Amino acid sequence: MDSVIAIIQARYGATRLPGKVLLKVLDKTILEYVVERVKKARTIKQVVIATTIKRDDRKIVSLLSKAGISVYRGSENDVLDRFYQVARSFKIKHIVRITADCPLIDPKIIDKIVYCYFKSKTDYCANTLEETFPDGEDVEVFSFSALSIAWKNARLSSEREHVTPYIKNHPEMFKILNVRNRTNLHEKRWTLDRSEDFKFIKSVLENLYPINPDFSMQDVLKYLKNNPSIEKINKNIIRNEGYLRSLEEDKVVDLGIF
Repeated sequence: MDSVIAIIQARYGATRLPGKVLLKVLDKTILEYVVERVKKARTIKQVVIATTIKRDDRKIVSLLSKAGISVYRGSENDVLDRFYQVARSFKIKHIVRITADCPLIDPKIIDKIVYCYFKSKTDYCANTLEETFPDGEDVEVFSFSALSIAWKNARLSSEREHVTPYIKNHPEMFKILNVRNRTNLHEKRWTLDRSEDFKFIKSVLENLYPINPDFSMQDVLKYLKNNPSIEKINKNIIRNEGYLRSLEEDKVVDLGIF
């Protein structure tokens, strides 16, 4: 199997919950949990953080530099360009995309998607085309070749802001595969976007991490089954809220000023 590198996109200035990736639980930031769990995936050779050139994101650079994690700083709004420049700079042939708002990401799910990607010889493999995993267990794997084509051709703002829509919107150009979960868990929300999400994630981490830092998706499900009130904290928040807003405000962009 060729080497695979995970790119985790992270920025301090989130619209709905500023500074969310640096919020702390048990004296560790959300971003540190994400990095730690992604690094535990057997298929991941290296982790690189893709942040922005904004002043506030120096906090992310400072935090991760101390931990010896590679960081690339690029465009705030053109996240597709940020990913392309990271992949080009680090000569990454196969990319795992993870977002920094997923501190409960399961390394075994990452490995599963990576294995499916190589076995099927696809350009893009993910568990998000049909949502059957909890929101917060999202994994995308794609080739640098596919990323390059998207980078050259994507002109809609939604396709520049969210990295992979161009690939998903053009199945005639790319070989695409979705990985389904055995049980449809799409209604479960384990991602961090609002203060309610943080309360939910804080409860999960405080109860599971001290007992077993390598807790799995199944461990979270078991905890929630035994504590049903926890899921009610953030149950009514819309999934993929940011992307849906991007689609509503979609426009063709001039890349020279984007």
